[in-house]
Amino acid sequence: MSALKEIEKAYTQHAKDVYRYLLSLTHDEDLSEELTQETFFRAMRTIDHYDGSCKLSVWLCQIAKHLWYQWLDKRSRWNQVELTEDVPCRESPEKATLLYMEKTALYQAIHTLPDPMRELVYLRLTGEFSFAEIARILGKSENWARTTFYRAKQKIMEEMEVER
Repeated sequence: MSALKEIEKAYTQHAKDVYRYLLSLTHDEDLSEELTQETFFRAMRTIDHYDGSCKLSVWLCQIAKHLWYQWLDKRSRWNQVELTEDVPCRESPEKATLLYMEKTALYQAIHTLPDPMRELVYLRLTGEFSFAEIARILGKSENWARTTFYRAKQKIMEEMEVER
């Protein structure tokens, strides 16, 4: 059977499966259709490399997966280039100053907390530890860490309301 006939038969039998596979990866119908077409184009060009060691549908899905990865790679490089360009600052000096003042007020409010509560808040906010990790560090229960963090947030909000 000629390579073209083989690809036509493969397309008839497996195009829907390849499309569904790509759709599960991309969640985009148009992109899945485009990548499906490209998959069969690549398969046609490389059919002589298919050795029959796996099902044809598996081989086609491998091609589709590699095309998906290539598309993601191109997209990430495009986004990186876009981010390196000079982008005008969207934050006004006034907003930056207000943000700085709010951040300062937040840390001042945290500083007024009693010691174990203050340490817990610092671990949670700056160390980004989970409540279970904080409980192990401080030698307390996870429930204590959750409850204490909630109470600390309440005190911080009260403190910041008083300052306004």
